[in-house]
Amino acid sequence: MQIADHPSPNFGERRGGLTPSLVVLHYTAMPTAGAALARLCDPAVEVSSHYLVDEDGAVLRLVPEDMRAWHAGAGAWRGLGDVNSRSIGIELQNDGASPFPEAQMAALERLLDEVFVRWNIPPAGVIAHSDMAPERKADPGARFDWRRLACAGLSVWPEPAAPGDFETDAQAFGYPAAGAEAVTAAFRLRFRPWAEGPLDDVDRALMAGLAARWGVDREQATA
Repeated sequence: MQIADHPSPNFGERRGGLTPSLVVLHYTAMPTAGAALARLCDPAVEVSSHYLVDEDGAVLRLVPEDMRAWHAGAGAWRGLGDVNSRSIGIELQNDGASPFPEAQMAALERLLDEVFVRWNIPPAGVIAHSDMAPERKADPGARFDWRRLACAGLSVWPEPAAPGDFETDAQAFGYPAAGAEAVTAAFRLRFRPWAEGPLDDVDRALMAGLAARWGVDREQATA
């Protein structure tokens, strides 16, 4: 695919010899890709991502994949912190409330295909910023089409299982121990975006299905 380079100064070495095992998806929450690009390349702001995907499908590479972009911040996935050192960060131009256009989604799919090949990242390794930081982040938000990515083999989608303990299953799937309310909100943003009300057995059944198929042992995850 065609990718244009627009280097950001905001990056460093991946720590501890780590290589990417995750892809973290974000929205810019800004009015234009130009405004987002200016922020992602501003050394005073100290944020960046590896890629920025515009609404028309144009893709910019800001940080080389073997380097550590500053996109994830505090958080964890599968019991492991320093997500920046473990991930590729992709920013999607979106104001936080609008649908993601077809051209943008198609470009993201092509980009993920290539990233998967280079780093042997599995579909379960593609996560939302809100997944790894449920207490403080909501991107890429309720309008992002996770089911489409899953149907393309580029993410995962839950099949219900017998309802279990929601928080235990959430941590087995990968969510940090952020409390039931925050994790429920993050889970619903991704898998039940129009659900309302308190935690219910649909949530528990879907989370149990995620844990059963893609979960990891907690001791293994934190080793």
